[in-house]
Amino acid sequence: MCGTCGCVGTNTTGGGTRLVLPHTHEHTHEHAHPGHDHTGVRDRTPDAEERDGNGETLTLEQRVLGKNDDLAARNRAWLADRGIVAVNLMSSPGAGKTTLLERTLRDFAGRRPVAVIEGDQETALDADRIRRAGGTVVQINTGAGCHLDAEMVHGALTTLAPEPGSLILVENVGNLVCPALFDLGERSRAVIISVTEGTDKPLKYPYMFAAADLVVINKIDLLPHVDFDVARCEEYARSVNPDVRVLTVSATTGEGMAAWYGWVGQP
Repeated sequence: MCGTCGCVGTNTTGGGTRLVLPHTHEHTHEHAHPGHDHTGVRDRTPDAEERDGNGETLTLEQRVLGKNDDLAARNRAWLADRGIVAVNLMSSPGAGKTTLLERTLRDFAGRRPVAVIEGDQETALDADRIRRAGGTVVQINTGAGCHLDAEMVHGALTTLAPEPGSLILVENVGNLVCPALFDLGERSRAVIISVTEGTDKPLKYPYMFAAADLVVINKIDLLPHVDFDVARCEEYARSVNPDVRVLTVSATTGEGMAAWYGWVGQP
């Protein structure tokens, strides 16, 4: 069980099929870059952990993340062998990930095969929206779980059976903490925030923004009506990740989406 969010179980649905995937872990949130080297999870030594009674937690954390990284590496190799690009989309709830995916699917129709792995704690509402937009989709319901992991994505890929050269867009569970910790085997990661959220989100959730390859500031059509400083938000994002790229878009109106398509569509 996750010490922060209480992850206890997982369900996966593809079309009308629901797959159940076990998901049990315990972790803290002070890792090196997610999905890579978790041997230096914290600055504290195992001896120090044992002295203060936390050695068991650290051991379990390293074991879980190590297993996930092994599975992610297999996913990555499987995707690479087929020329499939996978992108992990992360955000807080309500940032507009699903709307972004809907427009992307409609605009990519006939240009490139696109499939979606949809992560939510409950319901298939977002998967239904993706399907109505013309997308092939597998829904993963995590129950109390706060993120997707490599095992869940492996099961979803097996169900999807994407054709070579496809683009796979993974909509992770709405959460700005746990999803950053788990490598899924993706090519890259995008964090979506909306102008209805605070300008200081990158400072409040630095690990998520440090783990991102791209920050998408969404809902810019609402800028006249909210107190959000785009330039300051971009400055904050680069203070925790100097190399991150930042795009501004409105998935509702289509403004700025060409730049998103150029980034996400790159092989």
